[in-house]
Amino acid sequence: AVARVLDTSGSMSGEPIAQLNAGVQFFIDEVRRDDLARWSVELAVFTAGGSVDCLLDFTGVDGIVGITPMHASGNTPLGEATRLALDRLEARKNDYRRAGVPYYQPWLVLISDGAPTDSWQEAANRARTLAQSRKLVSLPIGVQGADLSVLSAFSNKPAVALDGLKFRELFQWLSASMSRVSASTSSEAAVNLPPMDAWASI
Repeated sequence: AVARVLDTSGSMSGEPIAQLNAGVQFFIDEVRRDDLARWSVELAVFTAGGSVDCLLDFTGVDGIVGITPMHASGNTPLGEATRLALDRLEARKNDYRRAGVPYYQPWLVLISDGAPTDSWQEAANRARTLAQSRKLVSLPIGVQGADLSVLSAFSNKPAVALDGLKFRELFQWLSASMSRVSASTSSEAAVNLPPMDAWASI
């Protein structure tokens, strides 16, 4: 299960939101190219732009018909969006358990070009605690001068800066990561992910 929390606030207008839209579709197309990942990865997309919206609830990548284009407006309620994403991830894990389906650590991918404008500390602490206990892979990514110190609070590892607007490269890395996870022989095994150097400013 992969939950995306995407900043669609007004500051993302223009080329950033266009690249983000293209990147999300590119990720879906790339995962579909892998015969294992296309049946293993479930994607949900949550947006934080003025208000919080679940753009796509958890759906197998092979079954995604299309995603409504995102538009940039309003402030950045990342705390509320993250809380919703974590709640949905927990509910999805419970669905897997009830069905007797083994699953890998769920992923939370948070992308923002600024800092939250709502009360975000509780959601950040929840995500970080889950990551520390190996119940979540939390990957906060900062775009164009984002407050990386704030975004880092959402994970047990420092937030990573996106180099320019390399959304395509970022989502290509994510799709490759999903392919490696899907190909792992055990849901308990550690997986060596591809290097980030194609898109990250580290």
